[in-house]
Amino acid sequence: MQALLDFIPIIVFFAVYRLYGIYPATVAIIVAMVALIAYQWFRHGKVSKMLLFSGGAAIVLGGITLTFRDPIFIQWKPTIVYWVMAGAFLGSQFVGGKTLTERMLGAALEGESGSPPWALFNVLWAVSFAALGAVNLYVAYRFDEATWVNFKVFGSMSWLVATILLQIAWLYLWLKLASRPQPADDPR
Repeated sequence: MQALLDFIPIIVFFAVYRLYGIYPATVAIIVAMVALIAYQWFRHGKVSKMLLFSGGAAIVLGGITLTFRDPIFIQWKPTIVYWVMAGAFLGSQFVGGKTLTERMLGAALEGESGSPPWALFNVLWAVSFAALGAVNLYVAYRFDEATWVNFKVFGSMSWLVATILLQIAWLYLWLKLASRPQPADDPR
């Protein structure tokens, strides 16, 4: 349910952009992020760090966008969030006992034989977020605003879904290989 709620600010941004343009859409995403943070706080008594960071980035960069009447600042927001995520995934390999991927998926795979290649899964996410941030900037600087909005809503979501599907396929193959009986050593 929370994953669906996380899409509300993007949907609100897209709808308001289509009706009124970038500046009202910027106000709308700020309001939607604040509302989502408040909802999470009142519903669960805490707010996820990622939502706080993303909301803070929307508020700060959206505020700068509105102050200077320059949409490039709100266009940088996804890149900053993606690059921070890439850094978090990469950094988790060196800090703490588990990678972010293992922390997120490890409980679901408890009891399986062997240990998944968490470091490789983690690198997949780090590379995916880093590349997505770079592509966001490329689209922001090379294409018109409407194309960037479409990329932000549809392109980046498709990219993330593709990364999830790739990870699921990789996990499936790993589980299939890990569950196969190992051949006995040849005594010759």
